[in-house]
Amino acid sequence: MGNNSFVGSIPKSLKNCTSLIRVRLERNKLDGHISEDFGIYPNLKFIDLSYNRLHGELSQNWGHCRNLTLLKLSNNGISGGIPPELGKANQLQVLDLSQNCLVGNIPKELGALKLLFKLKLNNNKLSGNIPTELGMLSELTDLSLAVNDLRGLIPELKDCLKLQFLNLSKNRFSKSVPFQVGKLLSLQMLDLSYNLLEGEIPPELGYLRDLETLNLSHNELSGSIPSTFSEMLSLTAVDISFNKLEGPLPNNKAFSWAPVAALTNNKGLCGNNPCFKACPSTKISRLSRKDGNKAIVLIAVPLSSTLVLVFVLSGVVALVGKRAGIADEAKEEGKDNIFAICSYDGKVVHESYDGKVVHESIMAATERFSSKHCIGVGGCGTVYKAELPTGQVVAVKKLHQHEGIEMSNLKAFTSEICALTKTRHRNIVKFHGFCLHAQYLYLVYEFLGGGSLGKILQEKVKAEELKWITRINVVKGVASALTYMHHDRSPPIVHRDISSNNILMDSEQVAHISDFGTARILKLDSTRWTSFAGTLGYLAPELADSMEANEKCDVYSFGVVSLEVIMGRHPGDIILSLSTSTPSATYEILLKDTLDQRLPPPTNKEAAEVVSIVKLAFACLHANPGSRPTMQQVSQKLSMKVKALWKPFRMFTLGELL
Repeated sequence: MGNNSFVGSIPKSLKNCTSLIRVRLERNKLDGHISEDFGIYPNLKFIDLSYNRLHGELSQNWGHCRNLTLLKLSNNGISGGIPPELGKANQLQVLDLSQNCLVGNIPKELGALKLLFKLKLNNNKLSGNIPTELGMLSELTDLSLAVNDLRGLIPELKDCLKLQFLNLSKNRFSKSVPFQVGKLLSLQMLDLSYNLLEGEIPPELGYLRDLETLNLSHNELSGSIPSTFSEMLSLTAVDISFNKLEGPLPNNKAFSWAPVAALTNNKGLCGNNPCFKACPSTKISRLSRKDGNKAIVLIAVPLSSTLVLVFVLSGVVALVGKRAGIADEAKEEGKDNIFAICSYDGKVVHESYDGKVVHESIMAATERFSSKHCIGVGGCGTVYKAELPTGQVVAVKKLHQHEGIEMSNLKAFTSEICALTKTRHRNIVKFHGFCLHAQYLYLVYEFLGGGSLGKILQEKVKAEELKWITRINVVKGVASALTYMHHDRSPPIVHRDISSNNILMDSEQVAHISDFGTARILKLDSTRWTSFAGTLGYLAPELADSMEANEKCDVYSFGVVSLEVIMGRHPGDIILSLSTSTPSATYEILLKDTLDQRLPPPTNKEAAEVVSIVKLAFACLHANPGSRPTMQQVSQKLSMKVKALWKPFRMFTLGELL
């Protein structure tokens, strides 16, 4: 009877209903005394009373429900302490008492719950130390004790090797961060913010190669950030603000992308982020070939009497080989900018047209890449908005050229040029050209004023403006672009990083795939094995076992994005539940409850389109790549006229669409 609007008290007869096996009353407005309304249930396996108005103290009777596997009482007004007798319910796998008014210590008896994999006690008024017995819960994957009044040292949690989510924020933990946390190699999220932690960050944290989110903000941490953090390739979100840290930022995406608010109020951080100055010891090296010769190239021509650039990798290849030594000659002559003006076949096409004018126009329009013209930061570069003297507005992606990551950026730079050369599609961002220069390395695109799809979905007002018909067209547009890349080009292109942040919207709310820095052109007679690339949360599961780049990786990412567009948020919880061994509870969820609640439910044809999209998205998320449809099949299905639904939209469950 969950997810309704029931009010009043829970019937007294329920207390004596000893045959209960499964109870769901969550998300109602039920009140009552938690210890008086419930008894001992020897057969009870599952009970969820969360998000109600229950009060009173927890009874020790819950410990006598020996078959209980899940107990969720979160978001109520329950007070008093946690009864130690809960440790006797030795079949418990999920215990969620969060968002209540619980006081006192965490009972050490909870350490006897050897099957427990989720323990959530956050947002209460618990005090004292974390009992060391919790560190023996070897099945634990999710531990949240945030927003309490816990003190003392952070325990080692030495046996919690399956732990994926650890949140100890907003307490009063002191002393140093234990280096043993670096042994919890399954961690994906670690939040130790708003505590009293001091000393240096242990280098062992850099061994958490699966970590995606790290928050150490609002502590008293000092010293430099360990160099091991540069190897944390999965890290996508980081916050180290309000500490006493200094020195260079690590060379990885999370720190390059981090907003200034996530790094501010420290002692003296520098480098690897457009918001910070270069470190004093960092020298920006020039792009060089293996033999030490420099190459500086700009390929440009006028088009339709406007100032645009022409893109051709062959020009780079030819000029790197034929014009070796140009930069050295320029250095001798005291010149900083030399450009060759070529067409794709290497011939001069317009001798009177000066590529230096283009470059200087971009420099002037961005005020030499001033942060006030910055409109986005990515793993490889920073994007600026530039209005040229002709009135044409372009987006300029300037690649990072810090020492140590220069060659990887050059690889991304050439990948993007290769992928976009001769690519023309309504739903792929238009590429105008590039500059390969010892000091400046950038690409020039059409400017799309709508922003990224990911940001739009995160903002309430903008998300509400993205109506159902627009969202349906976004999915169809992305499918069309991927079909073009996979099936209408020879050789085909695999993007490898399809995500909501890499889909840009124009002023007419048309979607465009962007950011081809990780793209691969597939040659049928060559290997498809490649290095790791992509955005966590959108990657196909097979990439955990292999690095084979193929079209079905993009198909999986498309499935994630499609659900994100319809749900208004990343569908991680749905995807995770479908991958478990017992996803039956997810099958029962109504489709209407998973949709973006900021919009009214779709009706008529739009409702039928949404059902079709969700069904296709689930097909794209199949664990076996061979069982996923091709993008051509997806586009064909989306282009077909939808039939009227055979029953009311509000009655569809997720299980019916799998």
